[in-house]
Amino acid sequence: MSDETKVTQEYGGSQIQVLEGLEAVRKRPGMYIGSTSASGLHHLVYEIVDNSIDEALAGYCKHITVTINPGNSITVTDDGRGIPVDIQPQTGKPALEVVFTVLHAGGKFGGGGYKVSGGLHGVGASVVNALSEWLTARVHKNGNIYEMKFARGHITQEMKIVGKTEKTGTEVTFQPDPEMFDTLVYDYEILHERMREEAFLNAGLSITITDNRQADDISETMCYDGGIKEFAVWCNRNKNALHNDIIYMHGMKGDASAEIAIQYNDGYNEFLLSFANDVRTPEGGMHETGFKTALTRVLNAYGQKNGIIKGDDKVSGEDCREGITAIISVKLTDAQFEGQTKAKLGNAYIRTLVDQIVNEQLSVYFEEHPQTAKAILEKAMMANRAREAARKARESIRRKTGLESGQMPDKLQDCNERDASLCEIYIVEGDSAAGSAIQGRDSRFQAILAMWGKMLNVEKARADKIYGNDKLYPLIVALGAGIGEEFDIEKLRYHKVIIMSDADVDGAHIRTLLLTFFFRYMRPLIENGYVYSAVPPLYKLTRGKTVRVAYSDEQRDEISAELRGDNPNTKVLINRFKGLGEMDAHELWETTMDPEKRTLRRITLEDARRADAIFTVLMGEQVEPRKEWIEKNAKYAVNIDI
Repeated sequence: MSDETKVTQEYGGSQIQVLEGLEAVRKRPGMYIGSTSASGLHHLVYEIVDNSIDEALAGYCKHITVTINPGNSITVTDDGRGIPVDIQPQTGKPALEVVFTVLHAGGKFGGGGYKVSGGLHGVGASVVNALSEWLTARVHKNGNIYEMKFARGHITQEMKIVGKTEKTGTEVTFQPDPEMFDTLVYDYEILHERMREEAFLNAGLSITITDNRQADDISETMCYDGGIKEFAVWCNRNKNALHNDIIYMHGMKGDASAEIAIQYNDGYNEFLLSFANDVRTPEGGMHETGFKTALTRVLNAYGQKNGIIKGDDKVSGEDCREGITAIISVKLTDAQFEGQTKAKLGNAYIRTLVDQIVNEQLSVYFEEHPQTAKAILEKAMMANRAREAARKARESIRRKTGLESGQMPDKLQDCNERDASLCEIYIVEGDSAAGSAIQGRDSRFQAILAMWGKMLNVEKARADKIYGNDKLYPLIVALGAGIGEEFDIEKLRYHKVIIMSDADVDGAHIRTLLLTFFFRYMRPLIENGYVYSAVPPLYKLTRGKTVRVAYSDEQRDEISAELRGDNPNTKVLINRFKGLGEMDAHELWETTMDPEKRTLRRITLEDARRADAIFTVLMGEQVEPRKEWIEKNAKYAVNIDI
C-alpha cells in the first residue's frame, strides 16, 4: 500500500458517527445479510473481514487471518490500527461498544475515518453481533489489550484492559446464533474462495485462512503482488489463452480509481467479475456498463481503421466479449450499492471513469500490440457470424417444428394450468423415472420433460450448435423463453424449473450439465430464483405398517432409533432407493413431488458458478487440472452408487 493512500486524519472516537439505534436485525435478518441460509451464515464472516479490508485500503493493515474454530465459531484478526476505544462524543460510550451495539455506527460516514470503504452502511459489526450467540472483541492499541464481550447484541462484559501489547490490530471471535440460522456449519471452500478474491484485489495484502475443525488443520496464506493481473491468470488457468500477456488498465479521478485486467481465451463464454471497494457486485452496475461500452467501441474503431471491418459492419458487445476473462475493480468514497448485500453499483460517474480509461488505454494497447488486437477482433467477428448462423438455425427450427404455432416436443407431458406463476416443470433423467413422474404428478400444474442420453458439451459449442441439438432443443422449446441474448423471462412457461436426477454419478453429471447450460444461456432463470433441484430420499424405513423416508445417513439413523423406541430388538427394515426409476408413482409423489411434503433446493448463482467451474475442469481441453481434480476428489467417490 502506498503512503498516498493513507488517511492523514487521526482515527479516534470522534470519527465514529451514530445514525440510529440497533433494532429489528433479529426480527428481519434477511434485510441485512440477504438470508438466514448458508449464504447469510457466510456473509457474517465477510462483514467482519470487510472491516479489516477497509484498514488495508486505508494503508494500515498488511495481514488478515480468518480461522474456522471447532464448533464453527469464527475468528478474524488484523494488524490494522485497532477499532477506537476512546469515548465517542455523541453517546459518551467507548467507540468499541458503539461499533458493536449501534446500527449505522462506523468510521465510514464522515469521511475522516476512511476514504474508501467496503463496509459502506456501517452496520456490519453490529449486525454480526446481533446475530451471534456470543461475540468477543479484542483490540490491541495504545500498548494495551482491550476486551469486550456480547451475547445476541447485548453487553455481557464491559470494555476492560486484559493485558499489555506492542502490537496494534483487532481480533473478533463470534459464534453464529442457532436461533437465527438454518445451518451453522461453515464451508471452508466458500470462505477460501472469497479470501483468495480479497488477496487478489489488494496487491501485497497477505490473508491466511485456517480450518481447525479436523485433526489435520487446513491452512493457506495468499498474497499476490501482481493483484488483479494475477487474478485474471488464475481465472484462465484451465483455459487456452488467446494471448499470453494480460491487458492491464488503470486510472483515477479525484478520490475514485479503477483498474481492469483482461485476457481472452479460445472458449465461447464471457467471464466478467466486477468489484467495488473489494465487494463483488454480481449484478454489475455502472462500472461494468462503462467497461462494456468502451470495449465494443474500441474494437469496432480499431477494426474499421485497419480495414478488418468493412463498410458499416459492426461487431456487437456480446461478440466482443466472447471468450473474455475480465476483472474490474473500482474504489470510491461514496459507493452507492443497491441493498446491504451490495449486489449492484449505482454511481453514474464511475461509468464515465471506466469508459475513459478503457477507451484511451485499450486503444493505445491495440496500436502497440497489433497481433493481439487482430486475434481478439477476428474472434469477435467469428462470434458475429455464429450469431447470424444461430438466428438462421432458430428460424429453420421454427419452420420445421411449428414452434411459433405452439407445438411442444414429444418428450413433454404438459400441465393444464396456463398461468406460468402457478406452473412447474420437472426435468427428469431417463424414461422409467419420467414414467413414474407422469403417473404420480398433479397434472393440473406439474409438467414432466424426460431427458435421455448424453447431452451436448456446452463448453465447446456456440449457440447455433445448441439450437440444433436434439437433447437440449426440447428443453428450450418447453421453457419457451429462448436462449442467449434473446432470452425473455416474460415468455417463460413455468416459474419452477426443477431438476430431478438420481443421487449417483450419472445424476450429478446431468445436474452439472443442466446448471452449466442455464448459467451460460439462460442466466435470468437462476437470477430470478426459478431453478430448483429436487431432493429425492435415499432410504425407506419400514416398521410394521409405519413407513418413513430419510434424506441422509444421519436422518436414517435418527428415524431408525425413533421407530425402534425403547425396544432395540424391534426390526426396522431399511431399503436404499437405487434411483428415481425404481420408485413407483405413489412413492415418487409422496417423497419428491408433493408440494406439501417434498424438499426442493433453490439453485443460486453461486451454485451455478461452481457447477460451471467444475464443468470447465472436467470437460475442457486442459488435462492437468482434470487429473488434479480427480485425484483430490476420488476419496469422496467411495460412497457413491455407480
